[in-house]
Amino acid sequence: MSQLPNRRRLIPALRKTVTRHRLLFAAKTAVAAGLAWYLAPFMPGPAAEYPYYAPLGALVSMHPTVADSAKHGLQSLAGLVLGIGMAFAITTVAAPTALAVAVVVGLGVLIGGFPRLGTASEWIPMAALFVLVLGDSNAEGFSFAYVLQMGLGVTVGFAVNWLIFPPLHLDEIDPAIAGHQGALSRQLKDMARAMEESWPPNHEAWASRSDELSLTAAGVRTAVHQAELSAKANPRSRRRATRLPSDLAGLRTLERLTFHVQDITDVLASAIWEEGAGTVIPDAVVAPLSEALESVAEVVDHWRDAENGELANRLARAKDSIGALSDAVAEAAADQSPVNAPASVAMSLRRILTVVLSAE
Repeated sequence: MSQLPNRRRLIPALRKTVTRHRLLFAAKTAVAAGLAWYLAPFMPGPAAEYPYYAPLGALVSMHPTVADSAKHGLQSLAGLVLGIGMAFAITTVAAPTALAVAVVVGLGVLIGGFPRLGTASEWIPMAALFVLVLGDSNAEGFSFAYVLQMGLGVTVGFAVNWLIFPPLHLDEIDPAIAGHQGALSRQLKDMARAMEESWPPNHEAWASRSDELSLTAAGVRTAVHQAELSAKANPRSRRRATRLPSDLAGLRTLERLTFHVQDITDVLASAIWEEGAGTVIPDAVVAPLSEALESVAEVVDHWRDAENGELANRLARAKDSIGALSDAVAEAAADQSPVNAPASVAMSLRRILTVVLSAE
C-alpha cells in the first residue's frame, strides 16, 4: 500500500517529463550521435583515430531550439580552440606533470570567467586538459583530430536539428496566457466576494496571492521567450510564427494588468487587516466596490476571446460600475469619511480598462 502514493506521484511527473517535444528531441539527438559516429572514420589524417569526439560534438550542439544549437555549437568549438592554444603554450615549457595539470585547469577556469564566452567557458579547461594529458608526444595531431571531429559532430547536430522537424514552441503560449488571464480574473472575483463578507472577511486566501500571480506571469514570459527564440533560424517559422508579434503584445498587456491587480490586492489587504495603516473602506462604498471588482474581472476574463460586441458590452458595464464606485467615494468624502483606499482601487480599475482598450 505504501507504494501506491509514490506511483500516483510518479505518473504525473512522467507525463510532464516525457512530452512529445522531449521524445522528438531525444530521437533527433540519437540520430545525430549515430550519424556523427558513422561519418567519423572518414575524416582525414589522424582524426579518424579519434571517432568518439564526433558524437560528443553532436551531443553538445543539440538544444531545444535551432538558434541555441548554432550558438552553443560554435561557442563550444571556440572554447576548444582557446583551450588547445593554452595547452600548447604550457607544453612548450613543461611536461604533463601534476603541476602542469593544475596550472592548465586553473588558467582555463580563470579565462572561462570572461564575459560573453557562454558555453565556451566550460570547454576551455577541458580541452586544455585533454590535449595536455592525452596528446602526449603527438599533441598537434591530437588537437587537429579533436577539433575536426568535434566540428563534424557540431555540424551534424545542427543539420539534424534544422532539417528534421525544427522545434517551434508556439503551442505553450496560449495555455500560459489563458492560465494567467484566469488567475487575474479569479483574484478580482475573490476580492469582490470578500467585500460582501462580514468584516474582517473570513475568506482571505486572495490576500497572499501576489507571489503566485508573479509566478504565473513569469510562466507566460518564459513561454513567449522560448517561442521567440525557437523561431530564429527556423525554416518553419515563416509559416507559423506570424503570431509572435501579437503574443508579445499580449504578454505586455498581461504584465500591465498584473501590476494593477497586485496594487489593488495590496490596498485592500491593508484596508482590511492592517490597523492604523490609514486605509479604510467606508461601509457605503463596500457594495459598489464589490460590483466594480466583479465587472472588471469579467472584462479581464474575456478580453482576448470576446466577439460580436461582447467585450464592448462588458467594458460598458465595467465603466458604469466604476462610475458608481466613484460616486460612492465622492459621497463618502463629502461625509468626511476616509476614502484613500477605495479611490486608489477605483483608479487601478480604470487603468485596467485602459490597458484592455489599448490592447484591442
